Amino acid sequence: MSEQFPILISVGVEHKGTRLDQFLAANIEATSRARMQQLISEEKVLVNDSPAKASLRLRGDERIAILGTVQLPPLRAIPEEIPLDTVFEDDDLAVINKPAGMMVHAGAGATEAQRNRGTLVNALLHRFQTLSNLGGELRPGIVHRLDKATSGLIVVAKNDEAHRKLSAQFSKREVQKKYIALVHGWMKNDKGTVSSSISRDRVHRTKMTTRREKGREAITHYVVKQRIDSALGKFTLVELKIDTGRTHQIRVHLSSLGHPVVGDTLYGAPKELRGKSRQIATLPRNFLHSAALIFEHPRTGEKLSFSTELPVELREFLNHLAAV
Repeated sequence: MSEQFPILISVGVEHKGTRLDQFLAANIEATSRARMQQLISEEKVLVNDSPAKASLRLRGDERIAILGTVQLPPLRAIPEEIPLDTVFEDDDLAVINKPAGMMVHAGAGATEAQRNRGTLVNALLHRFQTLSNLGGELRPGIVHRLDKATSGLIVVAKNDEAHRKLSAQFSKREVQKKYIALVHGWMKNDKGTVSSSISRDRVHRTKMTTRREKGREAITHYVVKQRIDSALGKFTLVELKIDTGRTHQIRVHLSSLGHPVVGDTLYGAPKELRGKSRQIATLPRNFLHSAALIFEHPRTGEKLSFSTELPVELREFLNHLAAV
């Protein structure tokens, strides 16, 4: 949100009937509906010069003034004893095989309990004690991220110099990243590139979209590894490499092609798979795995290459498709 206050907004007639909090979240960049509700509760949002409730239904002719930002307590991640699958470690960095279901770091809008429990950062602080400080107290050591429901390789920095040099490699697109995904349907082409720009969805603030103009550049390359015809439907196993690292990039790009990642209900995948003979299958995570990372060591310049196989739950899911 801009730091120039007050922020003045005129409501058009096309927004008649929209809730105040929903309208603000959709029309102010880099904020969420929950954050706007906090702002409204602190009486920092005026509608026609008066405080209003988040549930207010707009008439379509209001003047809105935003007077400031939400007052949040300082954020600081704390160590927590959580097992880590450490693929590589030295004095400068570590490569971790992150399980699905683990957030890399807590979000700024989380509650105290949520932001201090169960994240990769919590586990890293307990395991390594010392991490780089460039990401701030909430994201120590974090150079890049993986979605909560995505498993696989992630590199973290133990000191600021390693962090700066690793970040530079990511910014210059020198890091090679390979992912494996299973998507719904048979992809038409054996290989291809998706270059649709990505931005946040105006209505559903937890989603990204390729349908808005002036989004951020995003490039995803894919190669079909296998097409599967099972009693639960048709699927394609694909290998992907990304030149950019936008939020939800692979998931939103594959969904834009009409082939959402299995298990990814946010971008159009069904909650359960149903076969013609009453077979039912579910996957309580996304079938998306960070399978390989190649980058230069930030101190020595040595080329480092790491790979990991699909986790057991994804291998079992593929075996189940073959068996039905």
